[in-house]
Amino acid sequence: MNYDIIVIGSGPGGYVTAIRAAQLGLKTAIIEKESLGGVCLNWGCIPTKALLKSAQVLDYVKHAQEYGIEVADSKPNFDTIIKRSRSVAEGMNKGVQFLLNKNKVEIIKGFATIKGNNKIEVKADDATVRELSATNIVLATGARSRELPNLQQDGIKIIGYRQAMSLAKQPHSMVIVGSGAIGVEFAYFYNTIGTKVTIVEFQDCIVPVEDEDVSKQLARSFKKAGIHIMNNASVEKVDTAGATCKVHVKTSAGMQVIESDVVLSAVGITPNIENMGLEEVGVKIEQGRVVVDEYYRTNIPGIYAIGDIVKGQALAHVASAEGIICVEKIAGLHPEPLNYDNIPGCTYCNPEIASVGYTEKAAKEAGYEIKVGKFPFSASGKAKAGGVTDGFVKVIFDAKYGEFLGAHLIGANVTEMIAEVVVARKLETTGHEIIKSVHPHPTMSEAIMEAAADAYGEVIHL
Repeated sequence: MNYDIIVIGSGPGGYVTAIRAAQLGLKTAIIEKESLGGVCLNWGCIPTKALLKSAQVLDYVKHAQEYGIEVADSKPNFDTIIKRSRSVAEGMNKGVQFLLNKNKVEIIKGFATIKGNNKIEVKADDATVRELSATNIVLATGARSRELPNLQQDGIKIIGYRQAMSLAKQPHSMVIVGSGAIGVEFAYFYNTIGTKVTIVEFQDCIVPVEDEDVSKQLARSFKKAGIHIMNNASVEKVDTAGATCKVHVKTSAGMQVIESDVVLSAVGITPNIENMGLEEVGVKIEQGRVVVDEYYRTNIPGIYAIGDIVKGQALAHVASAEGIICVEKIAGLHPEPLNYDNIPGCTYCNPEIASVGYTEKAAKEAGYEIKVGKFPFSASGKAKAGGVTDGFVKVIFDAKYGEFLGAHLIGANVTEMIAEVVVARKLETTGHEIIKSVHPHPTMSEAIMEAAADAYGEVIHL
């Protein structure tokens, strides 16, 4: 079978790439060895948000009396929560299949190996092998949970994110190693439903990629919720011989041993590039990632790569954007290269985190003279009415030209608010233009306008 484009991997990078290619009139196939939708849809973005929604509902019920509502005998049903999450993922999986079929993308099940000369060998689950060819091959194979040498996952006592969202029973206690998005989201979920949670973070603050003020605020909120946080700490080994895990944690005060039912390793991801034939056909790889240009071409003509296996933020929306740019370039259009400095990042714990652009520290290190504005949700009428006053909006502008350098939000629904800043930065909007753009009241989003006004000494409600 000959195709214009074959996409290997059907995550948010792969299936979006395939659909856009088909829209452009290219004969397209997509190869997937597991479930359509990849990790994001089946074991990441979507099912975790279903779990987090259950936790949020429970959170509301726990505090219902504060809203004048009396609720008795409420408790989480772990099995039902997990089943709901899996049901949501299954529904989305069917949705991706519908979209691919609608756009006449051929779906091929099996493991793909590149054989050179634009040939691909696909081995199905029943061991049958077929050979395909394509003018263009797009690699979109994603990533998996990273394993540390001293924290090897057994899937039972030491687990990764997949097992964390499908455990057979709720653990009484859990140690989470790493406090990136995966770590803090699961920390919020399990703590809310009653598991005793300890976070072990090597850096001196949790969510270390975020602005320092955001990290400090999340730590305060987590500690208030009963989550134990150990910073400047590292897990040296885990003894799983007994009924529980004995986690040996190195701290500035010495070695501590923590007992827990389960250890969740949330220390990042590893790209899926092994055993695909990349080395054999000469695809250049550096530091575990495929090397590509601004249009995702590898050094081998006709082979492209997008998503978690290339340099850049390992985010679903980044992979989708890369795939669209890639196939539009293949089709002869003139797409604009992706600006990786204007990619929003979102973390869906409680309070939520959303950010884009420079942190305050990074802006100063880059040599900018800056204006910083901050508006706490404790001063927001909408946040007060909703009972969600933890957090703030922080904005950073270039003092000379008013360029919108970055924004860092923590609080309720901020993942829905960050897009305003992304669009504003794309359109080169200045701080004064944000201030003069009328925002609706009462909303959480007006905090962006108020923070901008604070940066320029014009804030009204502080």
